[in-house]
Amino acid sequence: MGRKISLAAIREIHKEHERWRITGGREGRCANLSDVKMSGVKLSEINLSEADLSGIDLSSANMWGIKLRGTNLKGANLRGVFLMNSADLCGADLSNADLTKAILFNAGSGANLSGANLSGANLSKAKLIKANLFNANLSNAYLFKANLNEANLRDANLKDAVLWGANLRGALYLTIEQLSEAKTLYKSKLDFELMEQVKAKYPHLLEKPKPT
Repeated sequence: MGRKISLAAIREIHKEHERWRITGGREGRCANLSDVKMSGVKLSEINLSEADLSGIDLSSANMWGIKLRGTNLKGANLRGVFLMNSADLCGADLSNADLTKAILFNAGSGANLSGANLSGANLSKAKLIKANLFNANLSNAYLFKANLNEANLRDANLKDAVLWGANLRGALYLTIEQLSEAKTLYKSKLDFELMEQVKAKYPHLLEKPKPT
């Protein structure tokens, strides 16, 4: 059980964090919300870049336009979280975080998602350029037009992932075995060699999915 915190306390912590961030650490204090229980909270247009949110419970939270650049989110509970309106996760560490059924729209470039559970997550149009998805669970994830250019996909679980229109060019350590388990690769962008392998072995994955 994480420690609970009031919205008034969150606002005060954010105020001190802004001072810390703007003054380069000379004033204020870096936000420490590690292991705090904030499930279902609504936050918008706040900047918690470089804060410590490790182990935080933000399940079902609604966060619009939040900035989390370089933020420590290791082991965070982000099940069902809404990260919308250009939420910024660039350089954030989400290793071993749980993002089951999370919705990340236009967020995630450069983020460390190694070992993260993204099962069933809605990552439609998510910008995951150069993201570290080593050993991440992307089973049943919805990656419609997601940009995974140069992302590290070593040992990532792509079983039944929807990769419709996803950009996988330059993805690191991506194998034909991983792609063979995806639900669809319709209109996806792949490096030439991988695309040729898919055409030869799993051409059905390149066909337009039938309505279910």
